[in-house]
Amino acid sequence: MDKVLDSPADAVGDIPDGAVLAVGGFGLCGIPSTLIGALVDSGATGLRVVSNNCGVDDWGLGLLLRAGRIARMTSSYVGENKEFARQYLSGELEVELTPQGTLAERLRAGGAGIPAFFTPAGVGTQVEEGGLPWRYAADGSVALASPPKEVREFGGRRYLLEEAITADFTLVRAEVADRHGNCVFHAAARNFNPLCAAAGRITLVEADRIVEPGELPPDAVHLPGVYVDRVVAADPGDRRIERRTVRPALQEA
Repeated sequence: MDKVLDSPADAVGDIPDGAVLAVGGFGLCGIPSTLIGALVDSGATGLRVVSNNCGVDDWGLGLLLRAGRIARMTSSYVGENKEFARQYLSGELEVELTPQGTLAERLRAGGAGIPAFFTPAGVGTQVEEGGLPWRYAADGSVALASPPKEVREFGGRRYLLEEAITADFTLVRAEVADRHGNCVFHAAARNFNPLCAAAGRITLVEADRIVEPGELPPDAVHLPGVYVDRVVAADPGDRRIERRTVRPALQEA
């Protein structure tokens, strides 16, 4: 089955207001920026997004955030997005901060059909006890807080119950995809992309390069096409470096 669509706009055209989205990437590495740009243009709003972070102020998910189109974020950290912090603290945005490994496992469990699991991460902290601010009121008080977690003991150690995450749509970026949706990710861009892809009911992939079926060696495939519904070509210039670090120039003797 050929899953390649003509444009990113075609791929995101049926994402409705209020949809739950799982979005791959870490920082600005491996983010589906072409699909996000198309989603900005589509006008969908009230989105409930699950992603490790929320891009930066003027790139990635930060574009949707700046436009006021995200109602809720489930993330592991705020990162270097000042608008994310501002909306959260002012009560404009609901935010569920989740330990990074727990977030990854919640997505993996969702893709595997496992409804919940026990983890030691967060035991003895406010993650267990509840009360973490999910949404602030305009006056700075907590309008909505996290509930306490169910705790059980296994082998003399305490564990928290965490629920799996599934999404209506998933947005993913691959280095290479074939027309059947089989994907290969480059290096660290593999991060959250395969996990998000498996957890989505409808998975959209943007790829730097699209090849014909059979060109990818089976052992090289990171994400099987069975998880993918739509493939589009990524904008080749749609890349950024979150923070460039260089050493001082060497001084000649």
